[in-house]
Amino acid sequence: MDNKRVKQGVTVKDVSAADFIASYASFLKRTGNVELPSWVDYVKTSTRNELAPYDPDWFYVRMAALARQIYTRPGRGVGAFRKVYGGRKRRGSKPSHFALASSSIIRHALRQLEKLEVVEKTEQGGRRLTRKGRQELDLQAQRILSGQ
Repeated sequence: MDNKRVKQGVTVKDVSAADFIASYASFLKRTGNVELPSWVDYVKTSTRNELAPYDPDWFYVRMAALARQIYTRPGRGVGAFRKVYGGRKRRGSKPSHFALASSSIIRHALRQLEKLEVVEKTEQGGRRLTRKGRQELDLQAQRILSGQ
């Protein structure tokens, strides 16, 4: 028997989050189906940030992270994702406060995932994976475990 046999029924939950997000982001970039917005090079991801992200592929990473979040907890909307990607706003000598992430970036990334038929809107609001999306994400997780 071959020792490199892939475990049947591999899901995204069987793979570490960092490995999956990096792999799926590179997959999204390779396919070329994602339309990057014109502002992707200079936009900040939150009002709490001073600068735009250093990684030129940050939008693909955000899309992959959103897809994984929807896989693990379906039904979340833009408002919930603003809290997830928000963080501490430094205010100088004043105490820090929590600041939400940009909703425009999250909304645009979710629209791109909808265009790729990975995510769809629910009746109650929020998003969930489509059948095609679940298969695509599980296939990506299987590729990670098999070492391809």
